[in-house]
Amino acid sequence: MEPTEHRVLTEQMVAILKQTMPFQVVGDGLLRRIAALGRRVAYDQGALIYDVGDTADDIYIIISGTVEHALEPGAQARRPVKILGAGDVFGWAALLEKYPHRLAKAVCQDATEIIRINADELLRILESDPDTGDVVMSRFATMITRDYTVPDLIAQLRQIHRRMHAGDIQGMNLTLYRFLQWIKSPRPYLMLIGFVLFLGFWYLAVEVWKLPRFREMPGITAVVKEWLSPNPSYGLSIYTEEYYTHIWVSIWRVARAFFIATVLGVPFGLFLGWSKKFKEYVFPVFELLRPIPVLAWVPLAIVMFIATESAVIYLTFLASFFATALNTMLGVESIEESYVRAAYCLGAKRSQVFRHVIIPGALPFIFTGLQISVGVSWFSLVAAEMVSGQYGLGYVINTSYVMVRYPTIVIGMITLGFAGYTTSALVRMLGDHLMQWRTRELALGGQ
Repeated sequence: MEPTEHRVLTEQMVAILKQTMPFQVVGDGLLRRIAALGRRVAYDQGALIYDVGDTADDIYIIISGTVEHALEPGAQARRPVKILGAGDVFGWAALLEKYPHRLAKAVCQDATEIIRINADELLRILESDPDTGDVVMSRFATMITRDYTVPDLIAQLRQIHRRMHAGDIQGMNLTLYRFLQWIKSPRPYLMLIGFVLFLGFWYLAVEVWKLPRFREMPGITAVVKEWLSPNPSYGLSIYTEEYYTHIWVSIWRVARAFFIATVLGVPFGLFLGWSKKFKEYVFPVFELLRPIPVLAWVPLAIVMFIATESAVIYLTFLASFFATALNTMLGVESIEESYVRAAYCLGAKRSQVFRHVIIPGALPFIFTGLQISVGVSWFSLVAAEMVSGQYGLGYVINTSYVMVRYPTIVIGMITLGFAGYTTSALVRMLGDHLMQWRTRELALGGQ
């Protein structure tokens, strides 16, 4: 009878957990494992469940009865005292990283039956299914924000640590796993078909059909031979040291210009979107300067900067700065006003709203802007190097045109494309890493 009795109790606990907001998204298998952790405890009327300052180790789910939950004054709660009933979850301080003590006092208003679940054991189970675990923790964060309003503590929710299981990924690191998933998808093969079509058209148009507009262009055969030649006819190939010097100089210039544009452009864009008064003063001038092409700034850059290198960095910085600032501003303006009002209603200060609502909400636009920005940096760099540089890929393209070295022009252009694609991919990867919260948000399904 004992196993049957235990099974019945577990099924009852599963049914209860399914009715609670944090666990509604958990599958039956994982829910049974969580239910197995639960301990049903009965309290008499007036019994103290825990007090402020007690060690926080369990979370609680009410089966029957009512509990008065009173947050300490420092919690800045909109409703410091709340009466909780069947299905309500409390005791979430056990899930906080840096606050292992209770922030409230919980007292039974009448005879009450409660499920207690140890937080450490719960997290270990959730880590076995990180995707579901992320959603559960996000729902706890939503519940805390909505009901208890402790903005500074939301960031302290313990994270789900993803483990590489032998059955799932067989000991491979996450990057390799994602790469293999990409290989299994149709994306790389569609990309390969695109390149084959492009290169095939280039070969046919120039070397076979000799179309009027393409007749004087270097063919793909000539470009590849020059690029891979140990003794290139025009002095530039993968075997020459000068080739890598030009690449390094261009990358170093873009890196410095992009860094300065990011450091200045992101805060500038945040304030443009955040402060209406600041925008009224600054945005008209910003919009007046933004459409001016980089080449139009060349004479002033030479006048302002004595050093040629400084002029190149400045010209590369300009377009990148405008793209970064504008996208950041649009990101701030895209945030729904209701989120800001809700944060203020929940007791958040202006600085807390800026840190916890404005900046995270604008991040998708910021990183979209940074991807555009790094691409803009490259074609701005080429324009700058054509008129002011002594090294770099733009310098190679310009001098090759003057010297009628058409295969070298194409080599410089293709190398420029590879460098730009790589830097954009790095920015995209950084954005994906910093915005992992979006996965949890999407998994919530807007609830």
